[in-house]
Amino acid sequence: MKETLYLTNDLAIVNYSAGYAQNGDMLLNSTTFSNYVHNYIDYLKDTHEDLYYFALNGKTPREATTEILRLFRMMRVFKVDEIESQYLNDKKRLLEFVEEMYNFWKKHQRFAVISVGEGNALQDMSFVSADSSFNLLILSLYRSIEEQIMGRKNKVYRQLQSGTNAAISVRKNKTKLSAKYDKLKDIEFINSVMLRTPMLLHPKSNKRTGMFEEIDTNPIEEFTGTPDEWFCYPCKIGTLLAFIYFHRDFISSAVSLANLFELANEDECSKKPDMIVLFGNEDGKDQTTFHYDKEEDVWVGCVSYNERVEYFGYLKKMSLTLHNVRKMQKGWLPIHGAFVEITLKNGKRKNIMLMGDSGAGKSESIEALKNVGKDIIKDIVVVFDDMGTIHLEDGVPFGQGTEIGAFIRLDDLDPGTPYRDMDRSIFMNPESSNNARVITPAAPYEIVATNHRIDLFAYANNYDDKNGLHRFDDMADAIATCKEGKRMAKGTTQEVGISTTYFANPFGPMQQEEICEPLIHEMFDAMQKNGIFVGEIYTHLGLDKENREGINVAAKELLNFIEKD
Repeated sequence: MKETLYLTNDLAIVNYSAGYAQNGDMLLNSTTFSNYVHNYIDYLKDTHEDLYYFALNGKTPREATTEILRLFRMMRVFKVDEIESQYLNDKKRLLEFVEEMYNFWKKHQRFAVISVGEGNALQDMSFVSADSSFNLLILSLYRSIEEQIMGRKNKVYRQLQSGTNAAISVRKNKTKLSAKYDKLKDIEFINSVMLRTPMLLHPKSNKRTGMFEEIDTNPIEEFTGTPDEWFCYPCKIGTLLAFIYFHRDFISSAVSLANLFELANEDECSKKPDMIVLFGNEDGKDQTTFHYDKEEDVWVGCVSYNERVEYFGYLKKMSLTLHNVRKMQKGWLPIHGAFVEITLKNGKRKNIMLMGDSGAGKSESIEALKNVGKDIIKDIVVVFDDMGTIHLEDGVPFGQGTEIGAFIRLDDLDPGTPYRDMDRSIFMNPESSNNARVITPAAPYEIVATNHRIDLFAYANNYDDKNGLHRFDDMADAIATCKEGKRMAKGTTQEVGISTTYFANPFGPMQQEEICEPLIHEMFDAMQKNGIFVGEIYTHLGLDKENREGINVAAKELLNFIEKD
């Protein structure tokens, strides 16, 4: 990225390496701030016409920008009554102009980028310290100008996140990819992430549409990105290495991955990845596709540039789709579900795995279990909250996870749940009545990528009015239920009403049924031979999401199972 400030209607990216103001005078004298004020004045033309003409004061926008900045610089030295300026003839309007300029900045999703390992404006300062200082700089400059115009100090001070919502440090990276992927070689890798939590994001879309399609051609052939506009979030998804390349317009989704997938270190990034994601490719195709490069033995996914893919589910699910097809190659069965290790205060411990498609009630059942068992549960360790795997070792089924966090609907949780980890969470459209989400840390990577035995496996049924927990007598019935993947859709995708998805998993198994089918029979046969409880849990969430009685009954029966010897 070359610009000091990249500014769109709702996104701002500050490039500290290209230029960094260490005090208010440097900021007011910078070309970057001048361009920002000019953009703000243009914005006023359509939003606050009275302030727009007040700012122009008979001048062109560029001339007005110069005059306003001159006034701000003078306020740094002189008192207002010592300054001659036409803008000071209406201090009330000038104060409103300054307030709206501050609000214009805050309405953007704001991020900072700093390159490490090469000479730049901040080579001796850590990016966290630099970003914290920038936050204080913006806040103090706004307050000093505001108080100068008012002629008094503020009575109440609110320490807002006035600088950025998050910051990243980036570096050059050498990978073991062949020349076929040379288009990616100069794109900088994220080295560290700093999140100002709780972080509130407002993507334009709040649901995912369409399906991920496997294609015969490699998306890298039509990749249009450049190192000036793209970054890479390298991460570990389960035990696999993923390089997630993204257009900077989707930096809010990419940075949010820090709460979901473990960031890979520099040594790990020197290896060849298992999968590559190209997110926001300006190919004009409006597609979500993936491809297996046999020569390189790497899966490549591509999501075309489109405003709607701001919804985090696109980035998350494409990454998990590639994970799943890779794991099926290795003989592991992907599970769309939740898996937790429950330890009671009396020392009993059971591992519970629930399976189901989006909205079936997997995460909600675990939350209900926490609530009904709050007096006897000592600890709950989350292995996965959305996608995991089952594999065999010496005939014994083990579960592993993929994510260190959880991407959860707010409207399906108990009211107090989202606030327990609020200080570490990322909220997406929290004011929305449809599919508002939170991304919250769930478990250390060491837990996620470790083998865990399975004591109970249950399909989450959100459409039947039956109650509690049911154990299958015939494993063929269990397989049939899970393969049908039936659920009542709840508005998180384009589907409505009752729908079916092969093995409740449209992220790999649905596209590769012929590979997934024998794995299902192998794993369910192993669960039966090892005496694992295989059943169905009735969540009722597709019937009436406001009524928690059904899911609480199911949670109590889960708790009874855990208490048994």
